[in-house]
Amino acid sequence: MCQYLRLRGIGGIGIIRMSGENCFEILNRIFIAKNQQKIDEIKGYTIKYGNIVENGQIIDEVLVSYFKAPKSYTTENMCEINSHGGNVIVKKILEICLKNGAELAEPGEFTKRAFLNGRIDLLQAESVIDVINAKSEREAKTGIKQLEGVLSKKIAEIKQEILDVMVNIEVAIDYPEYDVEEVTSQQILEMLDKVEPKLQALEKSFDNGKIIKEGIKTAIIGKPNAGKSSLLNAILKEDRAIVTEYEGTTRDTIEEFVTIGGVPLKLIDTAGIREAKDEVEKIGIAKSREMAKEADLIIAIFDSTKELTDEDMDILELIKNRKSIIILNKIDLPSVLDENNSLLKKYSGNIIKLSALNQVGIEKLEEEIIKLFNLNEINLDNETVITNVRHKNLITKAIENIEKTRETIENQMPLDMVAIFIKNILENLGSITGEIVEENIINEIFSKFCLGK
Repeated sequence: MCQYLRLRGIGGIGIIRMSGENCFEILNRIFIAKNQQKIDEIKGYTIKYGNIVENGQIIDEVLVSYFKAPKSYTTENMCEINSHGGNVIVKKILEICLKNGAELAEPGEFTKRAFLNGRIDLLQAESVIDVINAKSEREAKTGIKQLEGVLSKKIAEIKQEILDVMVNIEVAIDYPEYDVEEVTSQQILEMLDKVEPKLQALEKSFDNGKIIKEGIKTAIIGKPNAGKSSLLNAILKEDRAIVTEYEGTTRDTIEEFVTIGGVPLKLIDTAGIREAKDEVEKIGIAKSREMAKEADLIIAIFDSTKELTDEDMDILELIKNRKSIIILNKIDLPSVLDENNSLLKKYSGNIIKLSALNQVGIEKLEEEIIKLFNLNEINLDNETVITNVRHKNLITKAIENIEKTRETIENQMPLDMVAIFIKNILENLGSITGEIVEENIINEIFSKFCLGK
């Protein structure tokens, strides 16, 4: 069996991981422990101190962690060399491992081996990358729950309810001569009535799951000098965007993430919307309009010291029938616009007064976003949430096959025709956990992993 290793990162400590049947043999060629022991005598989950050597020369002082099959991440023999984290040292140890028979791992190689060796299912494997890439505590918590198998267990329970009926269908079809209880259409329909609401609940949970994982894409739009960049800086609590007294400073979009209510908010500061004065500004304004169309939330900001203009009306049309918040900025100055303005209220029921420059009223904006997306109602302790679009699509297909099963029964089709659609439901659910999945899908999933995991 090949040995796989991967440099996991550069820092104070560098970690090189090896996994495979002969990884300890390779380790013995390059590592001299201060307290020498035979591999059989070394217990798993232990650490030994010593040196990595090449041709009798000490390369680095290291700690080596031992994980013995099957009690390891991959279920194979594994070790992790903890060295000093400098580029030169880690690269040198990596080269020594390769010279002695190891092979470089592909992205996601270790987790892929854990899946192929049956330690985790495909759903749990995908949750590993979710935990690594988490942009908020809620996203990390959801990933951990799925890694622990909470969603896998729910899928397995639904499958079992289907299988309890399906097994009798198969017997009735394949062995009609045997005296088995006849499976009636009513029994099948009762089973479908039980499993469909559970699948529908999982499908609906993707609305929250998408927010938790991808965040709320938020476009900040307004005329030049309305305070868009100042608002971005105020929410981020740092000077991310340039703020000047001159109109048209922002010519392109600026994107940043911030966490509000435990959910990532993808803030997009856009170019001021007005009649363009040059070709570059025209491109920037076109991009602002496009971002507004794609956004989950639009924050339209207006200068409260000025009356509404035709350009302001153009901006209001962009938020019509959309999830939006109107900001009346510059309340530290004498205002002519307020939250009771009837024209503004026609376009959005969420109007907030604030001073972006002085960071006054930012808390109200955050509270409004939490309220608008019901973020406080997302309870990860008691709710199983779908965050992966692949899982969501397969659950949708399973629900579609439930409806096809019902139609087949209503049309009084033979039992073997009904069985085809029930098998499709099982295949849809099996594809989520990886029991039934094509190799190219597996390869695509693990290609998204970072090196070393």
